[in-house]
Amino acid sequence: MRDYLLFIVKNALRSKRRAFLTMASVALSFCLLAVLMALYHALFLSAPATRGEALRLVVHHKVSLTQELPLSYEKKIATLPGVRDVTSLRWFGGTYKDARDPRNNFAQFGIEPAHLFNVYPEFSMPQDEIVAFEQQKTACIASRTLATKLGWKIGERINLVGTMMPMTLDLTLVGIFDDPGDTEVLYFNRDYLQDSLPTTDPRNDMVQQYYVETRSKDDVASVASAIDAAFAESPAPTRTESEHAFMLSFVSFVGNVKLFLLAIGGAVTFTIVLVSANTISMSVRERIREVGILKTLGFSSSEVLRMILSESAFIGLVGGIVGCAIAVVLSLGIAQAAHHGSAFVQSLRSFSMTPLSAALTILAALAISIISALVPAVSAARAPIVESLTHTG
Repeated sequence: MRDYLLFIVKNALRSKRRAFLTMASVALSFCLLAVLMALYHALFLSAPATRGEALRLVVHHKVSLTQELPLSYEKKIATLPGVRDVTSLRWFGGTYKDARDPRNNFAQFGIEPAHLFNVYPEFSMPQDEIVAFEQQKTACIASRTLATKLGWKIGERINLVGTMMPMTLDLTLVGIFDDPGDTEVLYFNRDYLQDSLPTTDPRNDMVQQYYVETRSKDDVASVASAIDAAFAESPAPTRTESEHAFMLSFVSFVGNVKLFLLAIGGAVTFTIVLVSANTISMSVRERIREVGILKTLGFSSSEVLRMILSESAFIGLVGGIVGCAIAVVLSLGIAQAAHHGSAFVQSLRSFSMTPLSAALTILAALAISIISALVPAVSAARAPIVESLTHTG
């Protein structure tokens, strides 16, 4: 058995340059395929990262994310059965210090301090800092990831110059909270933002989204339906969806992502089959006389067939393992980078190569290599001895 395996490996590496290039092409192709599988899983199949995320809903305007909702909706939402708490949210988008420095770009939201930690139960912060945030109108809090990156300490004065709103917010950092998602975000009192707007500004008493925490998983679907039904006939109808689905809505701007990923995966698979089939065909054509000699020595057609398929399987297996290893490294890098991006990018925090995905990738490499070698292998195995020995290439 050991000699048989060594014979297969030596034949597979007969032309080292060709074998290396084939393995490299299979490795890169399956690396891309594995990353696409991990991306599909992270976007459409991954479970919520925390229990709070699983219970949280996002309410926004039905027509467009850019259209706003009246602040009066909040009281109505809070009275619906199954709602634990609700808070409104407004994106500020101001500049901090030098806007050209990418480190100074981070999410900034005006919210209601009294409700934030009910809607985001996964956030943790000392009680005295929570009280200070609720009592001081110009107070703000930041995630520990953001505070660490910018070197902020409690008591830090933070000036945000509005780009979409004609104002400058002079904030004081009174708390730093821990977030399991390691997001980079700053929250400040929405009332301070409202007071800073001119009384004639149409954005007064308007918000962009509501974040709703339901009491249990069983309430999620019913609460979402109840909210949309309550405002279906209003001038500003709503669309309520899970937080993860809301993040994915940003991807719809580039088209049908599911179809896009499947199309690329299909194209990659087809390319791998062509490359492998072409390589094995070249190898078999060069060894027609050798196949005839093997049959003369007593090797059966089935043994020749298994030998050629095994050589192709070896090349595919090595390529698949190497490609999977590269994909694991890329996945770790993407998941790490996702902690420091936009809301949608942060939804890729679960981007990873699961053991199942890795196993499927390697099995797919093995299967495709065998399938692509099947036709030339069968042709060589069936060739008569005399015809094989007289073959001149």
